[in-house]
Amino acid sequence: MRGRPTPWPGGDPSDDDGAAPVPETAEETAALRERLAAAVDACDAPDVVFAVSRHGRRTLHSGGTAPPPDVPREDLRYEIGSASKAFAGLLLARLIRRGVLTGGEPAAACLDPGRRVGPAPATLAHLITHTSGLPALPADFFGRALPAWRTNPYARYPAERLTDAFLRHGTRHRPGTRWHYSNYGVSLLGHAVAAATGTAWEDLLTGQVLRPLGLRGTALHAEDPKTDATGHRKDGRTPVPAFDAGGFQAAGAVRSTPHDLLAFLEAHLDPAGSPAAGALRAVRVPVLRRGAGHRHVHTVAWFRHPADGGPLYFHSGATLGQQAFLGFRPDTGTALAAVCTRRFRARDPFVATAYAFLATG
Repeated sequence: MRGRPTPWPGGDPSDDDGAAPVPETAEETAALRERLAAAVDACDAPDVVFAVSRHGRRTLHSGGTAPPPDVPREDLRYEIGSASKAFAGLLLARLIRRGVLTGGEPAAACLDPGRRVGPAPATLAHLITHTSGLPALPADFFGRALPAWRTNPYARYPAERLTDAFLRHGTRHRPGTRWHYSNYGVSLLGHAVAAATGTAWEDLLTGQVLRPLGLRGTALHAEDPKTDATGHRKDGRTPVPAFDAGGFQAAGAVRSTPHDLLAFLEAHLDPAGSPAAGALRAVRVPVLRRGAGHRHVHTVAWFRHPADGGPLYFHSGATLGQQAFLGFRPDTGTALAAVCTRRFRARDPFVATAYAFLATG
């Protein structure tokens, strides 16, 4: 059997303690800046920012093929797509640590309190760990989205339709028996948690994650074309509208500045003193492996890969015109937030470049 979650984690991971800070020499600083410049150039996008934190010391480098915008690239807000799931995982972990939820609540019962559920329902824990038995997207998503495929397909699929699809059709497979990456599942999680708590997802995210971590440059909607980065099609020249997640907020709606993304990652590296300390530690604990032969281990918020000195945590994401990569390494005290404004294309260099940067220290 593949992808069965273990019980919800708690406490400190035993092998993830960060390395003690080591002063950086002038040569090391210069080498880091050279690596950042090379990574930005390799991504070949209109706007690119690579932001690194080492033991809390930040270094950012930006560039791109487009003329510099009026606002510095590192101050713009970027769409992070599926990397929003790291925020969703932390939010759920906070609610569980605070006793508001357990993670074992059936999603259908949250959405429809009078509903009878079977002996093996899809729970909140199944939804966040991609083991719910749901497909990547609802069956009728593509038919509704196709007319807006190049602009904003998700906007054509509202929350009510997403939850109705689940309540009508259920899951394809028995929950907990296999891992299958699902935007549908994590989006449904957002609606189920909102229903169970009586609080809108955006308000929960603000109150449980953004405000406690001081993320003032992070939101779920585009607000100002002067401060929200503009995405581009695969050609790297044609602009696309700001992303509208429709009913898929929890899975992909977050947009944030590189500095906020670094602050988010720095909190994972050093939870001590944070109001979310328990949850930040919990989301580093492995909860499942995808199956024999896979190196992929998952927490409730991150992909977790082995590295020379300890595990590497990451999540990437993409919208119709932007990409993002978030990752951190406790063994080196390093965090990386990388963003760009060009839609993913065949043999796209962005994620590979960001992953390699973090993996090599």
